[in-house]
Amino acid sequence: MRIKYSERALRDSAWFRQYYGSVFPAGRENAAQSLINLQSLLKVHPYIGQRVPNMESVRRMPIPKTPFVLIYRVTETQIEVLRLRDSRQGRDG
Repeated sequence: MRIKYSERALRDSAWFRQYYGSVFPAGRENAAQSLINLQSLLKVHPYIGQRVPNMESVRRMPIPKTPFVLIYRVTETQIEVLRLRDSRQGRDG
């Protein structure tokens, strides 16, 4: 299954890269690999994420060993990444 990032998620991923590039560079490689691993897992098991309350068909999955969460929706043809949120910023969505 294909993974597609929304425009908002692309902006979020820029913050993800900035965070690990400037704020916590020692964690950059591990964070990037954790995101790659999570995407590989979602391609095989797209419904593994927890459902987001009050947001029909939207799921969330934490990126291991990071404060970030992937917010996504599964369609018939792809996984749409809606957000790549820093979970320290408050609620999802």
